[in-house]
Order: sequence, then C-alpha cells, then structure tokens
Amino acid sequence: MKSTIFSLAVLATLSAAAPTKRAAAPPSDGDILNYALTLEHLEDTFYRDALKKFTVEDFKSAGFDEATYNRIKTVSGDEATHVEFLTGALSAAGAKPVEACTYDFGYTDVKTFLATASILEGVGVSAYLGAAADIMSKTYLTAAGSILTVEARHSAYIRNTVGQAPFPAPFDSPLSYNEVYTLAAQFIKSCPSTNAPLPVKAFPTLTASSKDMMIKSGSMVMLATKGYKVEGGEVYAAFITILGPVFVDAKAVDGGYEVVVPKEVSGQSYVVLTSCNTAATDDTIVAGPAVVEVSM
Repeated sequence: MKSTIFSLAVLATLSAAAPTKRAAAPPSDGDILNYALTLEHLEDTFYRDALKKFTVEDFKSAGFDEATYNRIKTVSGDEATHVEFLTGALSAAGAKPVEACTYDFGYTDVKTFLATASILEGVGVSAYLGAAADIMSKTYLTAAGSILTVEARHSAYIRNTVGQAPFPAPFDSPLSYNEVYTLAAQFIKSCPSTNAPLPVKAFPTLTASSKDMMIKSGSMVMLATKGYKVEGGEVYAAFITILGPVFVDAKAVDGGYEVVVPKEVSGQSYVVLTSCNTAATDDTIVAGPAVVEVSM
C-alpha cells in the first residue's frame, strides 16, 4: 500500500483563496508582515479549532498523555500571541493587518491532527527563514527571528511526539513566498474581501507518495499532478536545500512523475517540478512544492 506523505487536495481555486498579485519589486516590510500574519492566522485557527474538537481524553485514547495535550495548548497560546504581535506591529506602522480566512485542515482525529501540525510547523520555519533576507527593518528582522526560533521549537517538539527525528538535519530549508503560499493555499477555503492582496501566487499543487513505508535516500517517490498536465518541454525535479536546489531526473508516468530521493536531503523536505535543471525560481517552477518526510 502506498504511503502518502503529503496528499492534501486543493480545497478551493486560487480565486477563492487570499487575493494575490505578482510582485514587480521586492516586497515591503509591511507586505512581509502581512504575509507572516496570514500564516500565523492559519496556525492559530488550526490549533484553536483542534482544542475545541479534542479533549485530553481524546489525546489519551490516541496514545498520547495529558502532558502532550497541555503542550499543544501552550503551542496554541504562542500562535495566538504571534497573531496579536504582528497585528499590533502592522497597525503601529500604519498598515492594515489582514484578517483570518476560512480553512479546512482535513484532519479527522488526534493522530492526523498532530501529523498535520508537524507539517505546518516545519513550513512555518521554512517560511520565516526564506523571508528573513528581505526584511529591511532591523527591529522587524529581530522580531521575525524571535518568532522563527519559537516555531522551530514547536516543530522539534511535535516531530518528536509523532515519532519523527526532532532535528533531522543540520540545516533547515528556506522556502520562497510563492512556495509557502502554494502549501498554505491548500488549507484556505476563502478570505475576507477586505484583506490586502498579498504579493504571492500559488503554483499548481504537487502531491507525493511512495510504496516505501519509510522514505530514505534512494527511495522512489511518485509526484502526482492530479487534475492537470504539465505542458512544454523537459521536466526536472528539484529538492530545496539551504545550499541550493538538488536536481534529479523526473520520469514521466501516468498521473505525474517518479523521482529518486537524493542523499543530500533529510527530514521534512520540499520538492518542486521545474522547466530546467539549473534553477528553481518563480520563473522555472511549474508545480509544487510537495512535502516529503525523509528518514535519516
């Protein structure tokens, strides 16, 4: 049976998600803060909704203890504080903060909730890491770095809770605004029409699965392009790393592409399809990212 690594279907068309625009220039600090607030709203709602749905007894029935439940409550409180902080920073700067959207997270029980939490926290770390270089204000950069370190602690704790290595690699992987939004948009059903447009776009959704129950270097992974077909010339796969993309051959098969996991990646990893094997940028990415959990 195939093991699905990240198979969240697109929950709405892009037009039903947050309003977007293609940035003609680097985003302003206000744009970046609203981008971060969009992600924090998503995480805040994710945890608050789950804590309304699941009790401590539900956690115990799923094989977790009361301490796990209480730590998730702490994580939820942190995300609410991040929303409050970013909202205040934007208001103080004279910018209008975006409001929370309507979401569908797709989990059905405590175990799938925690599995999704692990993915979301990892994406949050990669999002802040990827945006840091564009922040001009030293004050905002320090604040974003402070949130990043807490998100990393959340990620390590939840990864350990669900049986994954808490720190599986010596470096985390940065993601671009559009790569992060492509992942986040899969949870978004609609957003308030009053929200300012974000300087982002979503690439076509890419999902990953494998026959291997534990994905390792050398494993074969299927990258599915459900609902669309990549048009054009050659297609390659690029695994995103701090040192740059690692390109591997993408073999076209029915419904998508097969790729082999390279030795350079481990932990929560991201793979995109590209139109060339020399760059993975907004101009060359044709789909993705998909999230692949690679064991050491």
